[in-house]
Amino acid sequence: MDYQEYIKAHYLTNWQNDPDICYWDKGPANDLPFDFRILVFAPNTNRKMWTYATCCMSQQRDTIGIELHLFSSKKDDTLIELLTVIAHYHRTGHFLDLGHTVNFGKPWQDDSNCNYGLISLPYIDGPNLENMIYSDKLIKFYWLIPITFTEMTFKKLHGIEALEEKLEEKSFNYLDSKRLSVV
Repeated sequence: MDYQEYIKAHYLTNWQNDPDICYWDKGPANDLPFDFRILVFAPNTNRKMWTYATCCMSQQRDTIGIELHLFSSKKDDTLIELLTVIAHYHRTGHFLDLGHTVNFGKPWQDDSNCNYGLISLPYIDGPNLENMIYSDKLIKFYWLIPITFTEMTFKKLHGIEALEEKLEEKSFNYLDSKRLSVV
């Protein structure tokens, strides 16, 4: 099984449905690895949300590779573009990792207050999704949580654990694009 198929199979094992395989062909997407794609998982009986996930954002030569996913209450092709842009930044700019934040450059969806993303552990899916071994290499699968400017600033001042505690304390709705800041 090639690398792309192995990643796809890892997602399938955890999410139990076949994705649509998408490619954003605008802008500098050709700078990305040839096998890079976005997988779009429709809601099913086990998961009531749309899931957008990178596939081959990591590469076999990476010391530790990462893949990202985010959730949506609706089908939204702009999330294919968003993850492609983030993957491009990761591959051609600065490697991203757990605890990092990224500037979306626009609202996450519609007129959302969430213009940033927090790279977090995949709390909803747990360690079965988080870790994959391929040819003795560890690949990490992280959750990209859309956050507000205020939350991003709070994280920079107080750390990721403090922000995650606030998110949990307020029982934030990670599918609500119109949610208010928890800080």
